[in-house]
Amino acid sequence: MREFDFELALCAHLEREGRLVSRQLGGHVHGRRVLDTVVIDPGPEFPERAAITAERLPAAAVESDVGPGEARYWKSAFDCHPDRAERAVELAVERGFFERERRGGRTYVRQTTRYPDWIGGITAIENKPDLDRPGDLQRQLRTDVSLALADEVVLATASYVTRAHLNRIPDAVGVWRFDPETGDREVVREPTTLRPDEPGVEPLDSHAGRTDIRIVDAGAKARARRRIAERAYAKGWRSFDYPGCTQCTPDADGRPYCAWLDRAVRASDDCGASCGGYEPADPPAVDGDTLRAERTPWDPTPAGRARRQSGLDRFG
Repeated sequence: MREFDFELALCAHLEREGRLVSRQLGGHVHGRRVLDTVVIDPGPEFPERAAITAERLPAAAVESDVGPGEARYWKSAFDCHPDRAERAVELAVERGFFERERRGGRTYVRQTTRYPDWIGGITAIENKPDLDRPGDLQRQLRTDVSLALADEVVLATASYVTRAHLNRIPDAVGVWRFDPETGDREVVREPTTLRPDEPGVEPLDSHAGRTDIRIVDAGAKARARRRIAERAYAKGWRSFDYPGCTQCTPDADGRPYCAWLDRAVRASDDCGASCGGYEPADPPAVDGDTLRAERTPWDPTPAGRARRQSGLDRFG
């Protein structure tokens, strides 16, 4: 079982439970860490977030001093490079989170609605179908637990889990044994709830005899969590290209199943003239947004929260 196939099968399984699922997201503040699978459990204010846009809201816009009250001069509302601030304003307006107006040759912006506290919980999942080939598993999981951006950290595997396996990973990490063929998921060990609202320790570079670390305060962690959640909300998990081959027939979950290889395939790695079953064709059309909307509370076409303020139509 290859990790790509395993990961897509697990994402499809979790999405069928009605959860917001994404994959391959940055799970760091100062270091370098990519989370295999991220699950966002919507909080009570999720409908307010879903009503704004189906796309990601730029972090700089959410973190700015722009509020839903009186409009502010855009340059004085951001604590970042002006180019980044300008791009954030453009995206926020385009996606219905900001509205803008002109006064005396200056651009002023306000939020169309308060940014809601919509994140109920974050689960970070490390996929390792074969525990006999663990790679950097211990270091990765220790990073996830000590930094604690997620509320829970889970190891998902297709292998039989022994006591020796459990002893080699942090006690706080939950363990699932998942069968990608049947969709059966056995909870071998429940995860311990972490404390993302407290400072964390982020391991950085490792050297002989030492590891460089950095303390990450609760505010920086809150911003990182919000960025992870926004990316997960907009991206989903079907963030792959479908092969342009007659052998590719997506399954009911939208996974890129290849009849020739009898498994899910990654177009960039598995497909092309070097494959014995390759027969050129247009990539299959898959409406991933509809699949996601049918199974989760994500809304691909929200009504939006834009208000018609005096003077807005005169923006130019």
